[in-house]
Amino acid sequence: MDVKALRQAVEPRTASDAMSYESDGHVAMMDIEEKRETGASLMFLGLGIWMMDLLVVFFLPSGIKFGHYATFLSIIIAMGVLGLVLLIIGYKVRGKSSAE
Repeated sequence: MDVKALRQAVEPRTASDAMSYESDGHVAMMDIEEKRETGASLMFLGLGIWMMDLLVVFFLPSGIKFGHYATFLSIIIAMGVLGLVLLIIGYKVRGKSSAE
C-alpha cells in the first residue's frame, strides 16, 4: 500500500466530499440551488437593512434637535454601506450560480 492511498484512507471525509463522488449530477443541482438561495437571502438582508436605515432617517430631525446629528449621520452611512455590500455580494453569488 502506497503512502497516498494510506493518507486518503486515514483522512476524514465531510458529507460534501462524499456527495461530490456521486456520478448522477444531483449534487451539482443541489449546489447551484443552494448558491441561488444564499444569494437571494443576502440580497433580502441588504434590503432589510436599508429599510431599517429609513427608520433612522425618519428620526434624524429629532436627533438634530438634541444635537446628535453626527451620530445619526454615521449610523445612516454605515447601514447604507452595509446594505449595499450585502446586495452586491448576494448578486454576485446568485449570478455565479446561474452562470454554471
